[in-house]
Amino acid sequence: MAAERFGLPVQWLMEAAGWQVARRSRGQAAVVCGRGNNGGDGLAAARHLHRWGRLASVCCEVDRLTGPALEQARVLSSIGVSISPEPHLRGADTIVDAILGTGLSRPVEGKLRSWIETINTAGSEVLAVDIPSGLDSDTGEALGVAVRATTTLTLGLPKTGLLVGEGPAHSGQIWIADIGIPFEVYAEMGIQVTVDLFRNQEQARLDS
Repeated sequence: MAAERFGLPVQWLMEAAGWQVARRSRGQAAVVCGRGNNGGDGLAAARHLHRWGRLASVCCEVDRLTGPALEQARVLSSIGVSISPEPHLRGADTIVDAILGTGLSRPVEGKLRSWIETINTAGSEVLAVDIPSGLDSDTGEALGVAVRATTTLTLGLPKTGLLVGEGPAHSGQIWIADIGIPFEVYAEMGIQVTVDLFRNQEQARLDS
């Protein structure tokens, strides 16, 4: 709605999301990205982590990307960051899960299922972007398989699926990230949000 109703470019939101994800990652981070906007958030995070000397690896099927996510991949490539078609997680303190977002409606299969299973057995902290990959954002059902995150950084507002069904078992600690969505967007959805929500979250983050 922010892009369609208010003309806020998806690229802006993706940049803000990527920065928030990068600053929440601990130590050296391996970023695993899907081909949608969730993957684009991860690619933006990878660029910030690279700047800060904390990018262990980044994985994405670049040939399947379109739109803003493809633009993020092109920028990474232009600055010399190698994007692997398969996850390389050894030595990573944090794995950033940016594979699948809120639009998932069917069981995870094939390569993406394998990636999720690899993340779940890696033994590292896992930071999920918006929602753990494989989790239904409305019902909290694990659709075939889902990432078991240490922390979920949910963008804008928490998703219902984080709090119901199997959501709590997969989401770990939940943090809310402000990515610059105008409060008027929330108001049109019948949700009253003020800056205090994000200010209180940021203070809690600093205190943790």
